[in-house]
Amino acid sequence: MAFKLKSADAAMPEDPVDLYRILALTNRGPEYVWGHQQDVLRDWHEKNSDASDVAIELPTGAGKTLVGGLISEYRRRKYGERVAYLCPTRQLARQTAERFDEYGIPNVLLVNRVKTWNPAHQAQYEAGEAIAVSVYSHVFNSHPALDNAGMLVLDDAHAAEGYVASPWSLSISRKTEESAYLDVLSALKPALDPLVDTRLRDPETDDSSAYVYLASPIGVAEQSLPLEQAVAAAARNSKLSTDAFHAWKFLQGRLDRCLVYVSYGQILIRPLIAPTMQHQAFNNPARRVYMSATLGDGGELERSFGRRKIERIPVPKGWEKQGTGRRFFLFPELTNDLSAAPERVPAFVSDVVSSAGRAVILTPDGRTADTFAEKCLPETYPVMKASDVEDDLTTFTSKDKAALLLTNRYDGIDLPGDDCRLVVLAGLPARGDLQERFLHESLGALEVLQERIRARIVQGSGRATRSNKDWAAVMVLGRSLTSYLSGPDVQASLHPEVHAEVEFGRTNSLGTTSSEMRDNLDVFRRHEQDWAEVDTHIATQREQYTRTVAPSARELRNAARHEVAVWEAIWNNQWDWALTAVQRVLDQLKGPRTPQRYAALWNYLGYSIAERLAQQSGDSSHRHTGARYYRELQRKAQTTNFLAHLASPSDRAHAPALEDLDPLDEAAMLGVVACTELHHTDRFEQIVAEARAGLAGTEYRAYEAGLVHLGTFAGASESYGNDDDANPAAPDAVWVFGETRWITWEAKSEAASTGEVGPDNVRQAQGHLRYTEAERNASAPSGSIALLMSPKPKIMPAARMLADDHLYLVRPPVVLDVFDRLVRAWRSARARTITVLSTAELADIFRAEDALPSQWLPLLKAAPVKEQ
Repeated sequence: MAFKLKSADAAMPEDPVDLYRILALTNRGPEYVWGHQQDVLRDWHEKNSDASDVAIELPTGAGKTLVGGLISEYRRRKYGERVAYLCPTRQLARQTAERFDEYGIPNVLLVNRVKTWNPAHQAQYEAGEAIAVSVYSHVFNSHPALDNAGMLVLDDAHAAEGYVASPWSLSISRKTEESAYLDVLSALKPALDPLVDTRLRDPETDDSSAYVYLASPIGVAEQSLPLEQAVAAAARNSKLSTDAFHAWKFLQGRLDRCLVYVSYGQILIRPLIAPTMQHQAFNNPARRVYMSATLGDGGELERSFGRRKIERIPVPKGWEKQGTGRRFFLFPELTNDLSAAPERVPAFVSDVVSSAGRAVILTPDGRTADTFAEKCLPETYPVMKASDVEDDLTTFTSKDKAALLLTNRYDGIDLPGDDCRLVVLAGLPARGDLQERFLHESLGALEVLQERIRARIVQGSGRATRSNKDWAAVMVLGRSLTSYLSGPDVQASLHPEVHAEVEFGRTNSLGTTSSEMRDNLDVFRRHEQDWAEVDTHIATQREQYTRTVAPSARELRNAARHEVAVWEAIWNNQWDWALTAVQRVLDQLKGPRTPQRYAALWNYLGYSIAERLAQQSGDSSHRHTGARYYRELQRKAQTTNFLAHLASPSDRAHAPALEDLDPLDEAAMLGVVACTELHHTDRFEQIVAEARAGLAGTEYRAYEAGLVHLGTFAGASESYGNDDDANPAAPDAVWVFGETRWITWEAKSEAASTGEVGPDNVRQAQGHLRYTEAERNASAPSGSIALLMSPKPKIMPAARMLADDHLYLVRPPVVLDVFDRLVRAWRSARARTITVLSTAELADIFRAEDALPSQWLPLLKAAPVKEQ
C-alpha cells in the first residue's frame, strides 16, 4: 500500500535525559549521556525550562551539541514547538546536522539562500516535525527566513555579537564606496572636530591610521536630516554594499539614535547595543537558550544579544579545570636572539609554518593578514581564506602544505587530529568593527572587551585541539598580544588548562634562543616519552590554578542590564527614560574597581541625552544635569585621546564651561593643604634634607624613603612604601591622588649605570599596579602608571616585548628635577601661608614652578618602556 498512516504517539519522555535513553536504542551516537551532561540537562529541566533567556556553559569537548540537541528535541516532542538551532557558519551548521543525525534527533538543514531551501524540509520545520539547523543570519536579517520559532538555541553565543548587530550596522567603505563615504562625511561635518574633518578629507592622509573617531551624538542629532538624505541617496543610486543597503532598511528614520564611528577608511553607523527587543524573529520566541564554551562574567552576553537578564547554568563540576587536548605555546619574539633582532622573526615563522605543512593563521584584521602573508609565509605557499573552506574543509586538509588565513574568525573552524598541528595567533584579537576598535584603541576601555578578547584567544588557540587526544602548537605573534598574555591578571582569568599552557610557553621562550625553541617544538611534534614528562608537568600546574574573575567584572555585569535599557528607551524615542537608565548605569560603574574610561563614555552619552532633552523641552534642569555629566567626563577621560577630539562645532556650541583646574592638579593641591606636617618650618626643612639626600644617593632604603617623601611633596593624599623587604611584589612607593590617579614605583637605585634592564625588572615594576589594586581592593583610576627607576642606559628587547602601556622608565636626574621643582613651590606657598590660600591661588604658585602634576607627570612618562 502506497499510503502512510500516522502511528500512535510514542510515550513522552520525562526529561531530556530520559529522551536520550529512547534515542540510544536505535541511533548511531554514544550509548548514554555523560554524567556532567545529565547534570546540566536536569538543571535546565528542573529550574530553567520556562526561562525566557538561559545560557549554558560547556567547554569544548564536553558534549555541548548533544546537550543543545536534547533540549531542542525535548521541547519539540513535548510541546510541538518549532525549534531553530543556530550556528555562526554554514560549516558548523552542517556539522551540527550530522551530529543530530547520529543522535537520532530529527532535523533539517536550512542554510544558503532561502530560495535554494528544500520546500519539504522547510515544511517539516514549519509543522514542528524536525528541528531547523541554520545560521544566525537567517534570524538576524532585515527579512528573516526563520521568524516563527517557539524556541531558539544559539550555539557559540560568545562569538555572536557581530552576527547579532549586523542588521543594525551600516558600514560605508571609502575604498569601495568612496562617493557615498564622502557624502556622508560632509553631512557629519558639524559633528566632527574640524581638524579631524580636514584630516579625513585629505587624500594624502596615511590610510594606515587605525584611529577611530566618535562623531558627536548631539551633532548627529542636529544633522539627522542631511545625514538621512546622504545615506538615502547612496542607497537609491546603488552606492552602498548589499549589507549596508539591508542595514539602511533597519536604521531609516533612526540614524539620530545611533552612534557614528569614523575612520579614514570607513564610516560605521550603529546603536551601541543592538535593539533586539524590536526584532520579532528573535524577540517573539518564548525561549532562547545560549550555548557557549566561555560565557564570561562581565555582562558581555547581555550586551551582545540586547537582553537585560540571561539566567546561567554554570560549568558542570569537574570541568572547571579540565581542558581539551594539549597546546604548546610559542612566543618567538621573547627569545634572546629574535627579541634583539625582530627583523628575523618573519623568517623563523616561515620556517615553522613550512615544517608544519598545514597551518591556520588567525588575525584580527585584513591589514595584519596581508602583512603576515607577505612577510611570514614561504614563497608560493598556497593561501586559503574563509570563503574557500566555508562549505568543505577538505580543500585545505587534503593539501600537504597550505596556510588557512582567517581574519577576525576565531570560531567555527574545527581541525582535529592530523588536519592541522599549528595555529598562529597574530595580533591582539580586539579589532572587530569600528565600534570595537573605538572602545579598545581610542577610548582605551579594554576592560569592557576583556571577555570578548579572552574568548577569542581561548577559542582560537583551540581550533586544532578538539578532543582530549588532540595536540597542536600555538605560535603567538605581535607585541600587543604577547604583552597581553604576559599579564598575571589576564592569565588568572583564563581557563586553568590554558593558563598552565601559556605560562609554560612563556617560561620556555624567555631566556632561550630560537634554535632551542625549534628543538623543543620538534620534541612536541614527536609526542613521545620525552614530551610525556612535560605534559604531566603542565597538568600538575593546571591543578594549582583557579580561574579568577577579572577586576571590574562585577560592576560591568551589574551595569549591563541598564545599558540594554538605555538603548531600548532610545530606540523607542523615550529620552527621559534613557537618561534615567544612564544614571543607573553610572551608579553601577562607581564601584572601587570601575573601568573609568568606559564610565567616561557613559558620562558623554548622559551629557548628550540631557542636552537633547533640554533642546526639545526648554527645561533648563536638563542642561544642569548635562553639565554634571560633562564635568565627570572631563575627570574620567583625561588620559584618553577620546577627550582630545571632543571639539566638534556641535559640542563646542553646547558644552558647559570647562573647569579651570585639571582634576589631578586639583587633587594634588588638596593634598598639599591637607599635609599639615609640612606646614611647620622645622619639620619641613628636616624632611627636605632627608628626602634630597636619599634621592641623590643610591642606598635603596634611603632612596625609597625619599620617594615616599616626594609623593607627599607632590600632593598625594597617600604616599607610602614597602616596609617588608621580603615581599618583592610590593611597590617601593605608592602615590595615591584621591580617585584621580595612582603612581607606583620600583626603584633600582643600586643598579650599575651600565648594561640593560631585563625582563624580571619589567615584570616586577608593571605588576605593582595589580598588587596595589589587590591590596586596596579597588581598581586603579584611569591613567594610573607604574614607574621603573633605573640608571641602566638600555632595555633588553625581550623586556620591551613584555612591557605594558602603563610602564615608564625614569632616570635618577629626572626624579631630582621633579623634587627640586616641588620644593621651590612649597617654599613659595609656605611664605604666603598655605592654609589661607584658595585652591586656585595655590595652583598658580605651583604652576609658576612647573610643579603641578600636569607639568611634572610628562617628565616621568617621557620614556615608555615598550618604545625604548
